[in-house]
Amino acid sequence: MKLICSKSNLLNGVNIVAKAVPNKTTMSILECILIDATGSEIKLLANDMELGIETVVEGEILEKGQIALDAKIFLDIVRKLPDNDITIVTDSSLKTNITCEKAKFTIIGKSGDDFSYLPSIERIDSIVLSQFTLKEVIRQTIFSIADNDNNKLMTGELFEIDGDIMKVVSLDGHRISIRKIILKNHYPSRKVVVPGKTLNEISKILSGDMDKDVSIFFTGKHIVFEFDKTVVVSRLIEGEYFKIDQMLSSDYETKVTVNKKELLECIDRATLLVKEGDKKPIIISISDGNMELKINSTVGSMDEEIDIIKQGKDIMIGFNPKFMIDALKVIDDEEIDIYLVNPKAPCFIRDIKEKYIYLILPVNFTTVA
Repeated sequence: MKLICSKSNLLNGVNIVAKAVPNKTTMSILECILIDATGSEIKLLANDMELGIETVVEGEILEKGQIALDAKIFLDIVRKLPDNDITIVTDSSLKTNITCEKAKFTIIGKSGDDFSYLPSIERIDSIVLSQFTLKEVIRQTIFSIADNDNNKLMTGELFEIDGDIMKVVSLDGHRISIRKIILKNHYPSRKVVVPGKTLNEISKILSGDMDKDVSIFFTGKHIVFEFDKTVVVSRLIEGEYFKIDQMLSSDYETKVTVNKKELLECIDRATLLVKEGDKKPIIISISDGNMELKINSTVGSMDEEIDIIKQGKDIMIGFNPKFMIDALKVIDDEEIDIYLVNPKAPCFIRDIKEKYIYLILPVNFTTVA
C-alpha cells in the first residue's frame, strides 16, 4: 500500500476514529486503527465492538492495500509531524514507513484481515436533523446520565420519536433531563436507548453546523449516525426504559420566575465554600418577591438574596448545588420558571411549551440549616 495525504486531513481523520479505540482490551487488534485503501477512497476505521467509527480522508492512493496500526502510536506520530504531505508505505511483511519532509518513522502493523469491520446494517429507517441540533440536545441532557453500571439503562439516553417530535431523556436517580425537538418531517414511532459513551464521542466529532445534516438510522440492536464523511455505528442498550411520564407532575404549590443568569451565578458563588466530595446542600427560602440562598460548610457560610416573581406558597427547600448548576447552564432562556410542591417533592424547571424539563430531587437539610 502507498498513499499520500496532507497532515491536517490525516490528523482530523485519525482523531475522529480514535474515539472508538478502547482504553483497555485483551484483543490487541482493537487497539489499532485500520487504514483501508483497497477501494477508491482512503478510509480510516476503529471499532471496540460496542462503538465503531469509519471516516473518509482525502488523499491519493498510489498502491492499493490496507494495514492496521497501533492507534496511540499512529496518532502521536501524525500529531507531531510537520504540517505537510504525509506518505504511508507498507510492504508484504507489514512494515509501515510514515514519512513527512525529513522525518521518517517505521512501525510494524497488523494484517487488516484480522480487523473487525463495522457491522453491516441496512440503512433504510432514518431520521434527519441538523448537526447543530443533535450536538445541542446531547449537551443539554448528557450530564444527567449515571456514570456507573449499576443500572445499564441509566448510562444511556432514551431517544423517542413520535411523528415530528423527538424526545431525548436522561436520568441518574437524582434528576431527569428532557429535551423535545421538532423534526422537519414525520417519522414512525420508536424508542431506543443510546449509550452515553456513544453520544459523548459523537458530540465531539459533530461540527455543530446548522446547515449540515446528520442522518440517524435504527435497527433492532444498533443505531447509525451518518454525517460529513463519517459513519458511527453503536450498539443500543437493551431493555425497557423507565416510565418517565409517571414521574412528571404538572401540580405545584409554588411557582417562581427568576433571572437564570442571576440564579446560576449565585449558586456558583455558593459552591466556592464546598470542598470536593462534600455534600452540602444549598438551602433556598422563597417568599413574596424574594429568594434567599444559603449554604453552610466547614469552610464558612454564604447568604444571598435574589428578586423573583412568586405565585403560591412560601417554601424552604434544599438541593445539591451541582445538580442545579448543571441544569441552569444548558438553558438558554433569560428567565426561567421553577415549580415546587413541598420540601420533599422534586422541583421542575420547564418552559411553557415543555421543550425542556429538568426534574431535580431535593435533599434533606434539617441537620444543616
